[in-house]
Amino acid sequence: MLIQIDFNSDQAIYVQLCNQIILGIATDQFHEGDQLPSVRQLAETIGINMHTVNKAYSILQQDGFVKIDRRRGAIIAVDIDKLQALDEAKQEMAYVCARAVCKGLGREDMHNLVDTLFDNYERNTL
Repeated sequence: MLIQIDFNSDQAIYVQLCNQIILGIATDQFHEGDQLPSVRQLAETIGINMHTVNKAYSILQQDGFVKIDRRRGAIIAVDIDKLQALDEAKQEMAYVCARAVCKGLGREDMHNLVDTLFDNYERNTL
């Protein structure tokens, strides 16, 4: 499992960790039933606080990407609806990104747009 954390990023480490695991699921690096490293093990490997990993695992559990088993730890257990939604979003985003590139929009433009849209949805202001 390759987790890349940017310690200079403005994005919180637990958010980066969640995103890396979700990306791993979306790109088939992680599969249903795969066991994630223990909180302690992952924290030591990355060089972060255990509470940060624990927070990321809790969020992933709430969002339906993992299940926490007291004996086995965090297990990839993606709700089939979430897997389907990720696949559909990936297909749709491929077209959106292609159109953006054709129109001369850059990566930063698209990132800002997606961030704004998500912020609006989270605040229910769209």
